[in-house]
Amino acid sequence: MAVGMMPLPEKVPMSAPPTDRSEVIALEGVAVVRDGRHLLRDVNWRVRRHERWVVLGPNGAGKTTMLQVASTYMGPTRGSVRLLGHEYGKVDVRELRERVGYAGAGPAGLIRPDLPAIDIVVTGRHASFVPTRFHSYTEEDWDRAHLYLQRLAADHLSARRFGTLSSGEKQRVLIARSLMTHPEVLFLDEAMTGLDLGARERLVASLADLAADPASPAVVLVTHHVEEIPPGFGHIALLASGSVVADGAIDDVLTAASLSETFGQTLFLERRSGRFHAWG
Repeated sequence: MAVGMMPLPEKVPMSAPPTDRSEVIALEGVAVVRDGRHLLRDVNWRVRRHERWVVLGPNGAGKTTMLQVASTYMGPTRGSVRLLGHEYGKVDVRELRERVGYAGAGPAGLIRPDLPAIDIVVTGRHASFVPTRFHSYTEEDWDRAHLYLQRLAADHLSARRFGTLSSGEKQRVLIARSLMTHPEVLFLDEAMTGLDLGARERLVASLADLAADPASPAVVLVTHHVEEIPPGFGHIALLASGSVVADGAIDDVLTAASLSETFGQTLFLERRSGRFHAWG
């Protein structure tokens, strides 16, 4: 367990038991076309409960688009999308989104910078971006918010205004917020973009700790750096030009050859102490 991490208290329920391996995400033949350009092309991808996935590729590969489609925030031009067993277009997506955690640039842009970090987290209970006075919160909600901040080694930030936090601190607060609805799948869209080395390593440690908990939800992390892959993430999808180059178990899929194909240049890859490193 990483220094500063805390085990998830038993009073905080997460998702289904680890023996449940049913699909939480299923994309079949998915294409997204905008202004005549394919952002995604014939994507097939499946994620099962409690799996930890990395979606990796160069800028413009379609990683964020794939996440937005999988989380129902963007509709496909072609193909089918199932989230938590429900097909997109045949279900009220607002109900589905209550069972999904999402942390990325989109939600972050809606946060009021004057609100304390603890308020940012607790309002995730209602997927709200307004002050806490507009909804009712129980003592258990506040306790859970503190527990999730502790889980991300960020409870010391609880009284700080969100706008005064560093980029890394904001990301940990937003991930804690995304856990407030006990999501069955957690999407992290380039959560480490703009972080310095220390902030990145603290977030990697927090995500590794989350991944180590067998009761935590399925997690999908988007990145374009192999160095940002936390230990414990066991699956990867490599994207390039809107298509899946390869996907599956990270030990089988992530190689120097597949990485070179994904980024369109010769790359070397090594793994030390559970972390990946790549260079040209």
